[in-house]
Amino acid sequence: MASNRIRRVAKELADIQADAESRIFCEPCNGGDLSHLMATFPGPPDTPYEGGTYIVDVKIPQEYPFKPPIMYFTTKLWHPNVSSQTGAICLDTLGTAWSPVLTIKSALLSLQSLLSTPEPKDPQDAEVASMLMNDPERFQQIAREWAIKHASAPAKTSWDSFSAQKSGSSAKPKSKQAISKEEEMKRYHGYNKDLIDRFVNMGFDIDRVVEAFEFVHIDKNNGDDYELEAAYMGDITARLLGEP
Repeated sequence: MASNRIRRVAKELADIQADAESRIFCEPCNGGDLSHLMATFPGPPDTPYEGGTYIVDVKIPQEYPFKPPIMYFTTKLWHPNVSSQTGAICLDTLGTAWSPVLTIKSALLSLQSLLSTPEPKDPQDAEVASMLMNDPERFQQIAREWAIKHASAPAKTSWDSFSAQKSGSSAKPKSKQAISKEEEMKRYHGYNKDLIDRFVNMGFDIDRVVEAFEFVHIDKNNGDDYELEAAYMGDITARLLGEP
């Protein structure tokens, strides 16, 4: 069993190394010990974390892949689902939603997506969650300051420009907005946009996600959003990652 676990981890690390586009990196912390890894990924664009590099400590349990990897941030960040003190993470993918078809890479992509879509109603850090809900501008300010201080983010990025201008960004002709919205929704093939975008936010192209949904025969649910079962999440992710 242990040798199977090591072979799988080695293959997953090789797959991560071969995928330069994702800009996700993962390697053993200590020589050839594949049970303790260090991973990094860039902060997602158009968020306060943009431009930063986030380091994650990854421990592989003996029961892997039947139990999820144990991950926590070693880079300090201001986020409702990450402890600002310990780096502990609140994420279903690393808990009840874990499936053996998921991988270290898919878990890291989920963490990257979490930075784009915080869930303050299911917090790991109550103080940060309260600030996000009650004073979102202050939350974004501190999150940005921490990204610059702890994650080596540059002082100015596209997010800073977007943040400064967003209050006046709605002055587009309505007819043009309606047309672009209609064209955009055609790409979702009747699926709810938020449902598809949960995977798009992990770094996958919209068309690939829609193809994966149709391959797995995901219910379109009349275009309404809903929570996918863990097994379906795993099947979709496996399809997106090109696993058999």
